[in-house]
Amino acid sequence: MSGKENNFPPLPRFIPLKPCFYQDFADEIPIEHQVLVKRIYRLWMFYCATLGVNLVACLAWWIGGGSGANFGLAFLWLLLFTPCSYVCWFRPVYKAFRADSSFNFMAFFFIFGAQFVLTVIQAIGLSGWGACGWLAAIGFFHTNIGAAVVMLLPAIMFSLSAAMMAVLIMKVHRIYRGAGGSFQKAQTEWNTGAWRDPPTREAQFNNFSGNSLPEYPTVPNYPASGSQWP
Repeated sequence: MSGKENNFPPLPRFIPLKPCFYQDFADEIPIEHQVLVKRIYRLWMFYCATLGVNLVACLAWWIGGGSGANFGLAFLWLLLFTPCSYVCWFRPVYKAFRADSSFNFMAFFFIFGAQFVLTVIQAIGLSGWGACGWLAAIGFFHTNIGAAVVMLLPAIMFSLSAAMMAVLIMKVHRIYRGAGGSFQKAQTEWNTGAWRDPPTREAQFNNFSGNSLPEYPTVPNYPASGSQWP
């Protein structure tokens, strides 16, 4: 964004990379939605932490006698979903609230809904998915109790993540529908290309042009002082 230096992710100065995004809740998000957007951001961080705990649990699973493929998949999920979840569903909802963008709301609902389904599957813990869910953890108590206890941690965290996702997606949808959002508006933004970088609400207000009061086509001719009105 012009005039604003990217500040996320906050990288140390010795790393020869620069932040990719500008993020400032107080500056860009309307005050009535800041709490909700911050909660979605914290949910993203919690989900990333869950993937890290899941990696450790899959290592304990492997050491306790499980398959090493689960550890490999858990490592892949951590590398893949940590940045992709931020770009694919947090940034759309951030831009949606920043600019009241129907297209970004639609993108958030679609991708976040898929993320919710995946998180539920991870919480269940199907075999061969690289996730220490309930089925994997409970079933491993017969093999190694210590590893199974560790595996319960990501199962609980995946369950909490799925529950919070369900609550937040309903809250966002309620706000979206209450503000008059529709699929037609999303199509319009797609056709005009406004979805790529929608202007902020402040920019939309500043770019408003038009006369707030009607103009007279001619200057009215008032009677001179002292004369009588007809």
